[in-house]
Amino acid sequence: MDTLHFDSSDLEVTEDFLSRNYARMRIGNGTPDAGRARIRRDAMPGVTVDELDLDFDMSYDVTPLQKICLCLVHEGTIRDHGFGDVEDAFGPGDVVSFAPPELPYQGRICAARYNITMLDPELLTRVAAIDPRAEPGPVKLLGHRPTSASAAAYLRRTVNHVRDNVLGDPDMAAEPLVVSTAAQHLAASVLAAFPNTALIDPTGTDRHDAHSATLRRAVAHIDEHAHEALTVAEIAAAAHVTVRALQYAFRRHLDTTPLAHLRRVRLERAHADLRDADPTTGVTVTGIAARWGFYHPGRFATLYRDTYGRPPHHTLTNN
Repeated sequence: MDTLHFDSSDLEVTEDFLSRNYARMRIGNGTPDAGRARIRRDAMPGVTVDELDLDFDMSYDVTPLQKICLCLVHEGTIRDHGFGDVEDAFGPGDVVSFAPPELPYQGRICAARYNITMLDPELLTRVAAIDPRAEPGPVKLLGHRPTSASAAAYLRRTVNHVRDNVLGDPDMAAEPLVVSTAAQHLAASVLAAFPNTALIDPTGTDRHDAHSATLRRAVAHIDEHAHEALTVAEIAAAAHVTVRALQYAFRRHLDTTPLAHLRRVRLERAHADLRDADPTTGVTVTGIAARWGFYHPGRFATLYRDTYGRPPHHTLTNN
């Protein structure tokens, strides 16, 4: 087991530490001495568990970590936009997954105390392969919030167990079998908590519920609430079915996923706003994109061009 401690009131030193020990970050807060950062990291093969206490506000812009990155908020607020370009705000008690391992993400931390747990995506794939229902191939998470409150609570307990009873106990942390089992337990808890590509095989009830009426209810909810921070679990609840039944309904009838459909609807709304806007009033592509949950200008421009055949600023300036 490896343990790392950091304590500093210098923002530049903090930025350098985070960039070296996480991924390249840009932190903006106005002054170089704006508050204190306390960080403790405990690590075992394939998993790191960090406790961070920042008594100042900071923005971050993170390059892809190539890790599953979980966040448990103890105090304060974290505003992140990285999973499907959708911004969401997390507060005390929330447990979420940040951006997919291969994507960058951005956000802002407001005087927060929180836990960051990172694990190798390959660990999810190995654990999922044990389940006979699992689809073959690498596992990807399909949403950033757990599918239920009970799943979130169990994942929080699992993270705390790994932190306190494995990494926090030198004797246990020195036992390879205990460490390996704890890592697999954590991966299994992540798979149970978040919708993912491995365990989406519907039950008989799910198949029965995945009819066109389910799809209509889900699509109507997405259309009505596309401007809000929607999760797969919320869409499923609005359609009165399980998350798996919802995913199966979209796959069966539209050959897509609920989040992919939500992104398409938001892109259509952004396109309509760009088309109808008056550029002389000061409206911008970035502002319209952000209104519909697209907080990464480069990714929005690429998606827009791939869909509509021209850059978004052409739509705005050629009305």
